[in-house]
Amino acid sequence: MHYDARKNDHGLEFDPMKAIVAPRPIGWISTLNEQGGVNLAPYSFFNLVSYRPHYVMFSSHGRKDSLRNAEREGEFVCSVATLHLFDEVNKTGASVASHIDEMELARLEPTPSRLVKPPRVAKSPASLECRTHQTVELPAANEQSEPYYMVIGEVIGVYIDDKVLKGGRYSSDMVKALGRLGYFDYTVAGAFSNPDSVN
Repeated sequence: MHYDARKNDHGLEFDPMKAIVAPRPIGWISTLNEQGGVNLAPYSFFNLVSYRPHYVMFSSHGRKDSLRNAEREGEFVCSVATLHLFDEVNKTGASVASHIDEMELARLEPTPSRLVKPPRVAKSPASLECRTHQTVELPAANEQSEPYYMVIGEVIGVYIDDKVLKGGRYSSDMVKALGRLGYFDYTVAGAFSNPDSVN
């Protein structure tokens, strides 16, 4: 089949786009609200976008709490969402009032970051401390829909649990990071080595 992505006239029961562009890492974004409380939310539109300097991005459909907080405070943290924290990740994805602390809601322990004010998730094996660089507004599909906002942050600090370092490398097999597939499907990241690769 072939269809016009602008018209989205694929004729399928569900839009296949997010299933095609998969797996997508989940950015578990923590920010601080105006009162200094913690906001924590998972974003499946998330990725590393450059190397040296390191920049990451997450994309928000509409001006959600994470976006507003990251813009106002100029900082956010991305903790790695893992298989053993799957239930907690889902709980923090609930739509709740902006003053609700999602870490507390999911019974997660926050722990201080080194270079930014928002805390990281203590149980997460790795976290990226980010300084908000820029927000890019992407055009809405139509007048009735909200636009997406891409928040780009420079990674200024990195935490890694020593337990997931193996042979001088960050072990994806040990971490078991969650990835989002299409629809309501997820996957877990694991290493695959190409025997012909020199890297």
